[in-house]
Amino acid sequence: MKKEILEFIEQHQTEAIAVLQELGKIPAPSHQEDRRAEYCLNWFRNNGCPDAYIDEAKNVICRLETVPGEPFTVFMAHMDVVFPDTEPLPMTRTGSILAAPGIGDDTASLVSLMFGLRYVLQHREALRHNFMIVANSCEEGLGNLDGTKQIFRDHGHEIARFYSFDGYIGGVTDTPVGSHRYRITVKTQGGHSYGDFGRDNAIEIMARIISELYAIVPPAESYTTYNVGTIEGGSTVNSIAQRCAMLYEYRSDNDGCLQTMKGYLDEILQAWQAKGYDVQCELLGVRPGMGAMDMAALQAFTEQNVTWIRECWNGEVKCRAASTDANIPLSMGIPGNTIGTITGQGAHTREEWIDLDSLPTAMAVVMNILDHQMN
Repeated sequence: MKKEILEFIEQHQTEAIAVLQELGKIPAPSHQEDRRAEYCLNWFRNNGCPDAYIDEAKNVICRLETVPGEPFTVFMAHMDVVFPDTEPLPMTRTGSILAAPGIGDDTASLVSLMFGLRYVLQHREALRHNFMIVANSCEEGLGNLDGTKQIFRDHGHEIARFYSFDGYIGGVTDTPVGSHRYRITVKTQGGHSYGDFGRDNAIEIMARIISELYAIVPPAESYTTYNVGTIEGGSTVNSIAQRCAMLYEYRSDNDGCLQTMKGYLDEILQAWQAKGYDVQCELLGVRPGMGAMDMAALQAFTEQNVTWIRECWNGEVKCRAASTDANIPLSMGIPGNTIGTITGQGAHTREEWIDLDSLPTAMAVVMNILDHQMN
């Protein structure tokens, strides 16, 4: 790794921690990243990218076009966090341990990318390729990767390679896990729990539907999962529930398995509908899996990235399947990896924490990859 990278990190580590503590308190539910987007936009513009802008999906984009007409390499980290808070997020620091919801997934990687942009701009004379650096929206949950989908709708024809920096150090996602998400709703006449006893109860019917869904044996071709994530309905203890709704998903890294699971779901719901029950199913989102990919090219791309990570970090690097922003380019046949950067634990819990002593390593991973792609 270059001496210039190490010197840059040493000079900017304290400032990066300060930015992390500011940004990490700003709430950013998926589709509601406005305040973080404004922060990142101002930061990009104040640090040498005056043409940075926010697109219609709330992505903050900085285009560095050195060679007009040549393809771009995209580098991104997501702004949104998995929690719905709209008030400032709680944060505590004990020594080197910084705790806050979403601090490692993905605020720390976002800050590392922000300073990576500053590093690139300070060495812009060495940039021989086109970069697009993005603080993206809607990676989490029912964000459904809408930020990345927007990037590829607008710019997909000019993108050749893709990086997402997300999560903990040592993880490299090279296989996309696809998923289908649904809201399933049951409606009944309802009534009084005593006077109308015997009428259909929407909660009870939903319980039986869930029982049938959990009796499904997933296809064996590839690892496939399913989950009921939330359930809500009814009004009072002495009312027969008129409505019940749940959120349901299934996941797999194999598109054929996803289609098999869709068939199982359709069969169960259609059987209830055929009995005369009011059962509705709304598709909330699709995360695509692997598309028509040159697998040798993807393997070479991933192996090179693993080598560059190991130049910064001595721990074990594992390639894995996961559902990340890289799903979108991989579904389109564009080489992409999602790369972890920080040391911490507790992702998707309110107790998530990172070790600030690992922030220089996180910054080094991002900057080393940026630097190798510059020339």
